[in-house]
Formats: sequence, structure tokens, C-alpha cells
Amino acid sequence: MKKFLLTIIITMLTFFSCLTAEASYKIMQDPQGIYIIEINHSGKYNLRPLVVNELETNNSVYERIKPKFVLNAGFFDPKNQKTVSYITIDGQISLNPQNNENLMQNTALKPYLDKILNRSEFRILEDKNGKLTYDIAPHNAEIQEGLKIKHAIQAGPMLFPELRLEDEFFILVRDGKIISESASALHRYARTAIGIRQNKVYIFIVTSEEGMTLEELSDFTRKWGMEKSMAFDGGGSTSFDSEELHITSEEENQGRKLKSFLIYK
Repeated sequence: MKKFLLTIIITMLTFFSCLTAEASYKIMQDPQGIYIIEINHSGKYNLRPLVVNELETNNSVYERIKPKFVLNAGFFDPKNQKTVSYITIDGQISLNPQNNENLMQNTALKPYLDKILNRSEFRILEDKNGKLTYDIAPHNAEIQEGLKIKHAIQAGPMLFPELRLEDEFFILVRDGKIISESASALHRYARTAIGIRQNKVYIFIVTSEEGMTLEELSDFTRKWGMEKSMAFDGGGSTSFDSEELHITSEEENQGRKLKSFLIYK
């Protein structure tokens, strides 16, 4: 499996221990080369998905939209540029994997489509007073009474409290043996993940060349005290851009072109 080297540009030397009042987020390293972004909402900025019609790099979105930060999000098919993940924006499904004929008409995948379509998603929920809460759950999981989905990004798998590799078809097991894997689940790879602790959101960016398996990533988010966590797309898609930090896969230093993003704006 090809390893993706990551180009990391750090423009500030003190940001690891600083929480800015304006942006309300903090970037930490644990250890060097693995970044954790802790988000403390002040009400001025919010997390939301962004989708594009034509594939675009994370850095291009950052330069065009000018958010506080942007990172890669859901899975997509680079051949037809269609999504493999549900994306919900302002209560409406913006990207629907069931409209992707490469997925839905793939005879090898048909027995497992229920698992693929029910992969976990990061949910931003809203009550009748506009208060936001966060959750990570399978796409078909019921929503708590009194809440509605404002935004959601599906990717997966769920990492913690349950690592759902088989349930979300990231591995295929027959006769007790793993015969296939998706997203290089069992190999060390660059990774992007999101977690929730006490209704606070954390982003995890694994940039080391050796990377992590999804099981290692699950253990890592548990170590950081996450109540729930899940993976976003990873490998060459792993990317993060802010004023302080730029991470991209090393493809002419431009990064992979992507379909969906999570922005803090």
C-alpha cells in the first residue's frame, strides 16, 4: 500500500499552548506529528459541512472560503466525483450515496450496501431554542426526542466506544478470517478523526509517515477521553488548514482533491 508523506507547515511557534479568544480553538501535539484540535465554541463561530461540485483541495477551500480552519471529511469516488457518504446541511441531505451508480450498481458490494449506507456520522443537533449538541451515531440511528439534525457528515467507522469495522464494512470476515479491508483499516496510514467529550468537539490529525491503524486510532481517542469518536476519510485525503497549521498529502504539495469538508467559520 502506497504511503502518503505529509507536508506540514507551521507558521507560529507558540500556538500549541495558546487558546485564542477570537477563534476559540486550541492546537496541540501528542506526540510530535499527531495533532489534536480542541474546539471551545464561543457562539461567534460554528462547525458546518461544505460540499463542492468539482473536486477541490482542502487548501483551495481554505483560501476561497477563509474559515478559521477546514479539514477533509466524507468518502467519495474519485472516478465519478460522487459521494460515498451522506452529507446533511441545514437539515437537508446535500450529498446522497444512493445517487452514486458506481456504488449502488457494484455487484460485489450489493450484499453489503446496508452496512455501507449505515456507516457512522458526526451529527450537529439543534433543539427548538437553537442550542447545539453533538453526537456520533450510525446513519439510521434514531434522533433524541426534541432534537433535529442541523448538519451531519458520514464517513466512519465509529472508533469509540465501539470499533465498528465489520458492522460498517471496513473489513469482511468469513469463517473467522479477514478476507478484505476498506480504507486500509488494518494498516498504518495517515488518519483524520473527530471526537466528542462533554459536548466539546475534538479533531485528530495523524500525520506521521507510519500512521495508525483504525484500531490504534480508536485507542488513541480513548486515551484522550472521548465519549464517542469516528474516523473521517484518511490517507492521501488527510488535510487540515488554518492560519497556524497546514497539513496536506504530498502530491506536488497541492493535496488530494476532495468532495466534502468540515469548516469552522
